Order: sequence, then structure tokens, then C-alpha cells
Amino acid sequence: MAKGIKEKVPATEADQYLAGLPTPPVVEDIVEGPVIGIDKGAVYIDLPPFGTGIIYGREFINARDIIKKVSVGDTIAGKVVHIGGPEGYIEISLKEARQALIWSEAEEAIKDKRIYELAPTDANKGGLIINWQGISGFLPASQLKPEHYPRISDGDKDKILDELKKLVGEKLTVTIIGANPKEGKLIFSEKSPETKNKENIIAKYALGDEINGEVTGLVDFGVFVKLEEGLEGLVHISEIDWGLVENPKTMFKIGERVRVKIIEIKDDKISLSIKALKENPWKEASEKYKKDDVVKGVIIKYNKHGALASIEEGVAGLVHVSEFGTEEKLRETLEMGKSYDFKITLFDPKEQKMALSYVGTK
Repeated sequence: MAKGIKEKVPATEADQYLAGLPTPPVVEDIVEGPVIGIDKGAVYIDLPPFGTGIIYGREFINARDIIKKVSVGDTIAGKVVHIGGPEGYIEISLKEARQALIWSEAEEAIKDKRIYELAPTDANKGGLIINWQGISGFLPASQLKPEHYPRISDGDKDKILDELKKLVGEKLTVTIIGANPKEGKLIFSEKSPETKNKENIIAKYALGDEINGEVTGLVDFGVFVKLEEGLEGLVHISEIDWGLVENPKTMFKIGERVRVKIIEIKDDKISLSIKALKENPWKEASEKYKKDDVVKGVIIKYNKHGALASIEEGVAGLVHVSEFGTEEKLRETLEMGKSYDFKITLFDPKEQKMALSYVGTK
């Protein structure tokens, strides 16, 4: 035999026996065995062939609610917290084992996309607090379904919190999308895990498309319309009608079907219009009116610049406050809802702009 080369020695029966033995448990391992004894301050668990496990001291106190339901002969799982104590027991923790099993279940839930019906217990300015298996988790506002998302135009955090509080105690259909046992973080989502990638959904649509949708939200600044599952667009208040719209909430109902036109697709947002599906009144007005014409107009709104007078449905012009010196004088002269004669001083139907001057004694 050449020098330096060792002959391969076949494994002995003893080697094979040792290789077949289970690996001794170490700290952090989850072990399982039958309860062989319970006394006032300890629970003993048989862990053959390594000895006996014990739950005592702080671990006994922490798990007392669980221990009350345990009987000799029951099989329970525990997490190893110490090995090699003076009595030779393997010290285990029921509470830590339960936590480890819960986090393991959370990871399985993420993988399986399991759905839960859970009610938020509290709210903060970023989202909702949800309790699951004794763990406090977080549902960010961004993970809410469109119909539950707080729609606040100015982004006021206090108003957002007020809206989120309305969901506390209401059962939501959620999935777990994040679990970090070390940091104790559990993240939920109300959005369907089966929903296709939003970019892929948007790719099906183009500018100018006319679609039937469902009203899912009514806010001061417009109407939210669901085009399909996972995709929603906004009809801004300025795109609802050619005429003056003061409050969208009085014009539509949640669940109502409406026809809309796509007027902008930017990033992952779609802007919609309802008025674009109606005849533009300024087009007809361009053939009827010109600068210096004297027309009848009804006062429909005051603003910081003056008064808005409608000369026909969807066509209105501004009577500037400077003609009257003060806002008070303007309101005294031009009463809301009344009709007056005005001279057109600026007329630009393409830009839908018109300025009017009051005809009469000021």
C-alpha cells in the first residue's frame, strides 16, 4: 500500500448504532413528550432517551393558564431554555414554545395565503391594530381595500385617524403578509392575495376608454369608481359635470353603477371623467356668444375673486369683486339665485373661460 494512503475501514456495528441515535436537544429546540408528573410548582415531561424535562419557576408561572388544563399522560411541546441543571433536568418553556409555534404558523399562513376574519382592536394614524393568536399585529392603511381606505383630500392625519377608528371592531377579511419573530412584528393586508399585479391590470386600459364602473367612495373632492377587482380610479369633482358641482355625496350612492371615460393614466393611478361623456356646452356656446355681448346670468356661487354667474347650463363667467370695491357690496348687489344683465368682457370657449361685467348702477 502506498505511503500516506489509509485503508478505508468499514463501519462497525457500534458506529452504525450511534449514527442511528437521535440528536440530543439543544437550547432553542422544540421538544415534545408526555407529562409524567405535576406538583404545586413544576411539571415533569418524559423526553426519552435524554431524560426528563421540567417546567418550573418563572416558566411555570408564565404558563400557569396552560398548565391548569394539562393532565398526566397529555403530550405537550416545550422550548428548551437550559440544559445541565443540578438535577439533570432539561428546562423547558411552554410559553416560548407556544410563541415559536405561533410564529411558525404565521409563516405557514403567509405561504398558504390563508384568509382570516379579524376585527381591529385599535387604530393609529398609520393603520389598524389586529390581535392574532395573542400577538398584536399591524394593518397599514395602504393595505386596506379601496372601500375602507381613508379618503382625505388634504392628507390631514387627524381626519385619517377618525376614519380609521370607524373600522375598529368591524370584522375584516385579512391575510398575513409579513412575520418577524425577532422584532415581534406581524403585518396584515386586507387586499386579496389573488389580485393580479396592478400594473398588469392597468395595461389592459388606454386613454379614451369608456367603461362601466361601481361607485366605491364619495369624498369632498370627487368620486372613486372601481373598474374591476384590484383597480379603482378617481373622478375629480371638476370632471363630474360641466355645471357647478358643490357636493358629490348628494349626486351618487355607494354601489351605484356609472359610466366613465379614462382621461389620464399615470404611474399606477387612473383619472376618470363623467362629464367627458356629455356634450361640451362650451362648444355650442362658442357659436352663440362673443365678447361685448350683453347676456342674462344667474348668480350660482361666491368665491374670493367675486361671483360666478351662469348664462346657461354648464357655461358660467366670473364677475370680479373689483367692480364693487368690497365683497360685501358685491353680495348686496348680486344676490344668490337671482338673474342680472352682464356684458361679456372675456370669452375663450376653448379654455372654458369667461369674464362678465355687471350692467347696471353700482
